Order: sequence, then structure tokens, then C-alpha cells
Amino acid sequence: MPVGEPHRTVAQRENRTAFGVAMMALAVLFFTCIDTSAKWLVTAGIAAIQVVFVRYAVHFLLALVLFLPREGRAAIRSNAPGRQFLRSTFLFGSTICNFTALQFLPITVTTTIMFAGPIAVTLLAIPILNERVGLHRLAAVCVGFAGVLVVMQPWGTGFHPAMLLNLVAMVVASLYFIMTRMLAGIESNATSQIWASGLATFCLGPFAIRVWQWPDAGVDWAPFLLIGAFGGVGHIFATHAHRMADASILAPIVYIQIVLAAAASIIVFNVYPTVWTLGGGLIIAGAGLYIWWRERRR
Repeated sequence: MPVGEPHRTVAQRENRTAFGVAMMALAVLFFTCIDTSAKWLVTAGIAAIQVVFVRYAVHFLLALVLFLPREGRAAIRSNAPGRQFLRSTFLFGSTICNFTALQFLPITVTTTIMFAGPIAVTLLAIPILNERVGLHRLAAVCVGFAGVLVVMQPWGTGFHPAMLLNLVAMVVASLYFIMTRMLAGIESNATSQIWASGLATFCLGPFAIRVWQWPDAGVDWAPFLLIGAFGGVGHIFATHAHRMADASILAPIVYIQIVLAAAASIIVFNVYPTVWTLGGGLIIAGAGLYIWWRERRR
């Protein structure tokens, strides 16, 4: 460590699998709350770009409060600023596309399409990370994208053009996860959290101000004030979960979100998932779980 650089405290790994799984489940719950809040706000007439800004601005403040007192300016200093910039851009770009799609689609549909992310990561890792993928995992990728087609139904009346935007959100989010892999062991969690939320806040701020409007109805204030907290707390829980349990154990937990998204859709918006959405979701989850199982065997 160079002379004069602040000492950085790194939290040690713990072998608390059950607690890690519980924290990851809570993180997924908060992620569902993000999508539910976003859909509520955009359908209430608030611009998607403003909703994204609020979500990341509050997350940024939480990250500063959490990490700066403990790590100082070292938490902001990046060891790979170019890659960190790309990673952060992919994250908020995916959020913009997803929140815009939520204005037109049920959260069950957007959530299910986003579940194809791990499958897209498997495919993108071949040219970007030079990873070797066997025939079994390639077959699972094909099955997973067949599940996406079942959800989107491009051949029928159930298709909506916003699904293409959601598909873009999924691919861009996959690039975010690829960049996260590339930065593993290079950047601390504090730096990644501050950069991801801070870059989105500063880049989107000027655009959000131009279209800014305060919530009209009193009931709109709750999701407006809480969406950023949901994001910050959810990511903190997910980070702690990965410190207490192996990523290979935590990976399948994300699939409970389809149940949570269906519950939120029914309870909050009185919209029931279609057979196509549920069927496609099962296909995507099955393919993703197969890829996860193959990677665990390796």
C-alpha cells in the first residue's frame, strides 16, 4: 500500500450459510420493491428518468454514509476507472430501460424476461471473458431464450413493443455482471457501490431536473421516498449475503422473485400473471438452474 494511503478494512468471510441465504432472500424482496415502486411512479405520470435518478441518488447517499466514515477517500478511488465507468453505465442504462418498460408491462413480465440475464451472461462470457462453454450449457442457453419467446409471444396479440426495451435491459444488465466479474479482486465493494450509484446520480441529474415533478397524490409519496432506500438496502443485504455464503449457493435464490413479483402484481396492481408468463418463467428458471448446476459440478 502506498505511503499516505488510508488503511482499508476488508470484512472477512464467514461460514454462515443459512443466514446468508436469508439475507439474499431479503435482498430479492427489496429488489421486487424497487420494481413495484418504479411501476407505481411511472404509471402515476412521473418520468422514468426522474424515477431512475431518485432511485440512485438515495442509494448514493446511503453508500457515502456507510463507507466514507470507515474507509475515507480510499472508498472513492478506483483501481480500474475505465472498467468501473463501463460497469456503472451498464447498470443505470439497464435500469432506465427496465423502468421505461414497466410503464407499459406488468412487473411479472419484466421480471421474468430479466431472469434470462444469467443465461445471457453465459453466452456473453465466451467472447468477452474467453470462457469455454460446452454443449450442455449452450443447449440450456437455447432453452432459456425459448422461454423468453414464450413470455414475449412475438407471434401473438400479447406482444408489446416495450418487451424489446426490456430485452435490451436484460442484455445490458448482463454486460454489467460481466464487468463485475472482470473487476473481482481488483475493486472493493465500497468503491463499486459508490461508483455505480454516484455515476448514475451525476449523469442523470441534469436530465431529471428538466422533467422534474413532485408526486400529485399523497399515496405516491411513499414509493417516491422509498425506492432509493429499497435499492441501497437491497444491495447491502446482497453484499453481506455473499460474505456469509458461497455465490454458487445463493444464485438460485433470485428465482423466488417471480413469486414475489406475481404477489406484488396481484396485491398492488390487481393484475394476474398469464399462463404464458408463468410457463415461460418456468422454462427460463429451469435453464438457469441447469447452468448453475453445471457450474457447481465444475
